[in-house]
Amino acid sequence: MYKISLKISTLILAFVMLTGYTHADEGMWLPMLVKRLNEADMKANGLKLTAEEIYSVNNSSLKDAIFGLGYGDPSWNFCTSEAISSEGLLLTNHHCAFDMIQNHSTVDNDYLTDGFWAKTMAEELPNPGITASVLVKMEDVTERIKKALDGLSLDEQAKKLEEIKAEIIAEHTKDTHYKGYVKDFFYGNEYYLFVSEVFLDVRLVGAPPSSIGKFGGDTDNWMWPRHTGDFSLLRVYAGKDGKPAEYSTENVPLKPKHSLPVSMKGVQQGDFAMVFGFPGGTQRFKTSYGLDVDYAVTNPARIKLRERRLALMKEQMDVDAATRIAYASKYASISNYYKYFIGQNAGLKRLKTIDKKRKEEKEYQIWADASGNEAYSTSLSRLDKAYSSSVDYSLWSAYWQEAFLGSEIVEFGANFLQLQKTLEAGVNEENQEQVDAAIEKLKEATKEHFAEYNATIDQNVTGTLLGMFYTDIDKQYHPEIFGRVAGENGGDFNKYAKVIFDNSAFASEEKTMQLLENPNAEVMAKDPVVQLITSVVEAYYGKVRPQLMVANEEIASAMKDYVAGLLVKNKGKKYYPDANSTLRLSYGNIKDYSPKDGVKYQYFTTLEGVAEKYIPEDDEFDAPKELLEMQMAKDYGKYADKDGTLHVGFITNNDITGGNSGSPVINGNGELIGLAFDGNWEAMTGDLVFDEQYKRCINVDIRYVLFCIDKLAGASHLIDEMNLVTAGKGKKSK
Repeated sequence: MYKISLKISTLILAFVMLTGYTHADEGMWLPMLVKRLNEADMKANGLKLTAEEIYSVNNSSLKDAIFGLGYGDPSWNFCTSEAISSEGLLLTNHHCAFDMIQNHSTVDNDYLTDGFWAKTMAEELPNPGITASVLVKMEDVTERIKKALDGLSLDEQAKKLEEIKAEIIAEHTKDTHYKGYVKDFFYGNEYYLFVSEVFLDVRLVGAPPSSIGKFGGDTDNWMWPRHTGDFSLLRVYAGKDGKPAEYSTENVPLKPKHSLPVSMKGVQQGDFAMVFGFPGGTQRFKTSYGLDVDYAVTNPARIKLRERRLALMKEQMDVDAATRIAYASKYASISNYYKYFIGQNAGLKRLKTIDKKRKEEKEYQIWADASGNEAYSTSLSRLDKAYSSSVDYSLWSAYWQEAFLGSEIVEFGANFLQLQKTLEAGVNEENQEQVDAAIEKLKEATKEHFAEYNATIDQNVTGTLLGMFYTDIDKQYHPEIFGRVAGENGGDFNKYAKVIFDNSAFASEEKTMQLLENPNAEVMAKDPVVQLITSVVEAYYGKVRPQLMVANEEIASAMKDYVAGLLVKNKGKKYYPDANSTLRLSYGNIKDYSPKDGVKYQYFTTLEGVAEKYIPEDDEFDAPKELLEMQMAKDYGKYADKDGTLHVGFITNNDITGGNSGSPVINGNGELIGLAFDGNWEAMTGDLVFDEQYKRCINVDIRYVLFCIDKLAGASHLIDEMNLVTAGKGKKSK
């Protein structure tokens, strides 16, 4: 489960989804509401803590150990991390830190291949732009917002909503360094305020080689059994006053309000497990009409385009080490959701999810018609009409994201459009300073872009993807430039790509920098990349966006009414809101499963499995010589399980999705037992529906993490920072 982003998992819609009844292993719950909604269930499942020990505003609690990794805005996090020492040491996934590791790697110091371990704090590596945020408090502001919006038109509501959000945030962050944001839940039926502390200095402390951190590669991605040591270590720093500060050698390790003790006990079938993190996004209220579009239209398009893009990238990565390093993170990100979309469609078909949705929607419609509420009774028919009208535009949008923005030169060139328009309008004394600042910012972006760039890959990808757009999208929605290009090049978009790369200022760092030294609106307007982007944008705003906006606004309005109807229909039942990158808690148990008839997967894997999968010098299944030697000798030290094996991974039935990558898996005593990093193949529709039979959360065992840090990397000084405990709550390990 990678970040991406854009980093998101599983299955069929059981009837419980729409009735509101939940099992202990289903749901991503707001921590503020645990006492009211979940504490009794959690205690029955094995929790030994109180709700106050999980979430508290005034006292240290588990929430204070959970940090979202992002880029400055605490309302969105690409991954989760957790404090595991009083010196700001954070644990997260290897794939979450992958960009950081890659950015510090060179051909001579290939940390991706060899791993990295700072021997002292002075050797820890800074990561400009990466932030770590921790939740200070959250508050229900639903009634205040609803009161402010009452009686207003839709247009008036949109404006007033932003005003009241800003007002609430200002009130709760006044005279502090905190950052606040307000998010809606249940499609605008509830609103919550979140206040966070955002730390600006995050450094790379340690990472295993990719032969551990990515063991299994794309083949094992989303699969169980798994043998991946998917972990890395970071450290968050603060100013000497303990408050967030930009990177400085004068900064000191943060003293978090809480850090997780680390359990050495191991896990057993049925043990309580809690996952605490920032799940990115789910759509579990999505109707059959929306799922039809996903299944039949947009998912197949994304699969097709990503498959071709990956193949073209791999060709060059296989022949050049520098390109392999430069494109490692890009390739992993694209590949992750390529496989995800394949699995999601396979799951929707196998589990007949859409058919089950339709049945449940018929039951809802009977209730809604009898309710006398027009908004409830018309919500599904409005959704049907809106989704039906949006099909062509949804496909166009998918090709925009995957084909146009899949071209790096196009995505890069789009950053220059505003400058071109400003220059065209004229530069004067009033805007000269603003223009100069924009140029300097573009110079920095140019350096960053070309630091990880291969023109051969990009030219091949650009020509291929633009050609696929030309072939697959109805010509009435084509950008105007496509007709001319097809005529001039005989319909061969690879020839067109060559024209672009031979003539565009955005094809090389040298040409781009020359343009920025003497920016000229007329020269930029004639650039083939600018001409392409301009034509595409005109097509979008003229032929696609107006219709898509109408459909999306109707979908949003109808979904708000539909979900409101569900909440009324099933009043008194426990509902959890869709994930939206806010702090959530899920709970369940260590649990094996049977993926199909005659097959049973146990709940853990061992280092023996690494040796069984090992293929020397293979991109995915190579393994460090030292690791294999320790496996042969069974040299596991205090990290071995009671049966003498070294456990690598385990599974639980916790509810997770993208953004949960790096989340701690915590036992009933509040101790760290593992690190969540993936979902399982049999449950790939999990962002849409939850399936209690198949859904599994794949985790690396914390003892394997400690073994790799201590015995393999020799970084015992990091182990010394942690509070290792055995047997019972708070009992230290020697």
